[in-house]
Amino acid sequence: MLLEGNVSVKAAILAGNRQVETVYYDMGKKDKDLQFILYRAKERNIACIACKRDKINEMATGRTHGGLVAIAGDRQIQSLSDCLKTKNPFLVLLEGVEDPFNLGYIVRTLYSAGCHGLILPKHDWSRVESTITKSSAGAYEYMPIVMSDDLPGIVDEIQKQGIHTFAAMRKDAISYLDGDYRQPCMLAIGGEMRGLSSAVLKKIEKNIYIPYANDFRNALNAASASAVLSFEVYRQRLTCMQK
Repeated sequence: MLLEGNVSVKAAILAGNRQVETVYYDMGKKDKDLQFILYRAKERNIACIACKRDKINEMATGRTHGGLVAIAGDRQIQSLSDCLKTKNPFLVLLEGVEDPFNLGYIVRTLYSAGCHGLILPKHDWSRVESTITKSSAGAYEYMPIVMSDDLPGIVDEIQKQGIHTFAAMRKDAISYLDGDYRQPCMLAIGGEMRGLSSAVLKKIEKNIYIPYANDFRNALNAASASAVLSFEVYRQRLTCMQK
């Protein structure tokens, strides 16, 4: 696959979750960020090839690469146990999101809010991983990703580990502001088209909803809901640490 731009290429090199084979850069491009990227690439024995801008334009799908692209392998996927190594895990299960731009925006938000692992239905994202990485501002390369074709089973395993589970679902729900996320927890968030499956919802301990200022019946999209909920988790945990 081809990664485009400083942010994506640098994240792939530093995160180490995929094999970066070759970096191509504009021979006329000179900036500190590029020099840092090339230094880190050479540290890892990644070939770095200077070439004319026209060649990079031919390789890239767009014109936002900034004179830097890289050939890389598929992203390594983590196991659930990898995500549970931290002392107080915060996980998110995301279901029903199929657009790579939306997934990238969500990953960017969750990583910023301190999420330790994102659980997704098993799906081949390889053809659009470049888009996901770019729209996530590189966060997709760092975020531990778990993929499973048995999400209800994953929820069972998470609960066996003493992790409390919350679903973004209005039915029989409490306000998300009344939830306690200082403990190990998992948020389940569904896409705006299909939402969370009934099989997953049956497993979740507690439903939470986001109160609105107006009498508006439609749900927030998954990216917006992820931002609201994940930063409440971060706020509670930060407040707890400061006491």
